[in-house]
Amino acid sequence: MALGDSYASGVGAGHYDTAGGDCKRSALNYPALSQAAHDGYTLKDVSCSGATIADVRADQLAAVTSGTDLVTLTVGGNDAQFATVVQDCLLETDSYCRTATAWMSYYARNQLVTELAGLYEDIKAKAPQAEIIVLGYPQALSSTGTCPVIDLSAAKRTYMNGFADALAEGTKAAAGQQSVTFVDVRDTFKDHGACGSDPWINDLNNASEVFHPSLTGYLAGYSDQLNKAWG
Repeated sequence: MALGDSYASGVGAGHYDTAGGDCKRSALNYPALSQAAHDGYTLKDVSCSGATIADVRADQLAAVTSGTDLVTLTVGGNDAQFATVVQDCLLETDSYCRTATAWMSYYARNQLVTELAGLYEDIKAKAPQAEIIVLGYPQALSSTGTCPVIDLSAAKRTYMNGFADALAEGTKAAAGQQSVTFVDVRDTFKDHGACGSDPWINDLNNASEVFHPSLTGYLAGYSDQLNKAWG
């Protein structure tokens, strides 16, 4: 069972299921790529771009049953206003970006932990025998290189990557509270951020997929790590 937001649904990988509409659920997202390596499992994917924790609970959790063997999940970025923070950093000053990322980083390390832990508890209640694997977020930006369309200063890159760290650390803390498996993808994406020499993350050339992994990112950065955790 695949739950979560745009990083779970595969925004950036292309090959979207038209029946899913705005959910932009890719046939090559990390749940699908990993299921292909585990042919004893059938995948049900209800992930959806833009989903918050409340959306997962209201619109996706019902698909989880007592017979579910495995649940994968990435969520929390939209609760931390990822898109708004990115827009602020792209269009405003370094100082404004620093304030926006600091504010939401504090949320990610504090309130978000409680909210995520509550969701994981709800998933465990629905599927008490299931393995639950939570995958985090990578740092989006390379520290060197030039971004097309709108370049970003070294300071903004540092602030934005620090925000990504806060999301990952908050997710890890919540997973620890509920004893579910956390997969930290930050090391895997190291040196593969957007605007660098070997990016696995989309840059501003594609505004609808900006700072989401490319197909290579979902394969090498997410699916391979999920397969290791899955066993």
